[in-house]
Amino acid sequence: QVQPVESGGGLVQPGGSLTLSCAASTSLFSSRGMGWYRQAPGNQRELVARIMPGLSPHYADSVKGRFTISNNRNWSTMYLQMDSLKPEDTAVYYCNTGSQPFNSWGQGTQVTVSS
Repeated sequence: QVQPVESGGGLVQPGGSLTLSCAASTSLFSSRGMGWYRQAPGNQRELVARIMPGLSPHYADSVKGRFTISNNRNWSTMYLQMDSLKPEDTAVYYCNTGSQPFNSWGQGTQVTVSS
């Protein structure tokens, strides 16, 4: 199983912005949608944002109004625009399908929000 590739993470100050990108590894994204997940040390992996074909995007309550998920026409690329970042957003961010996610999680991209 070839996992999608995440990129765009980095170190930013509180209130800053980052845009994450995901290169899809399979056309299954076109039917299963796309999702961004994150995991911080000591925390469970959580769904941050998800976009499914024909449906409005879904966001975790903790990021509503601050994050925006989008994808290209062919569901081969996904983005997560993150604004007004908070220290509690610090985590490794992963992309996967929005439903029936792959069992294997890739490298992810580290987002660190700190002064």
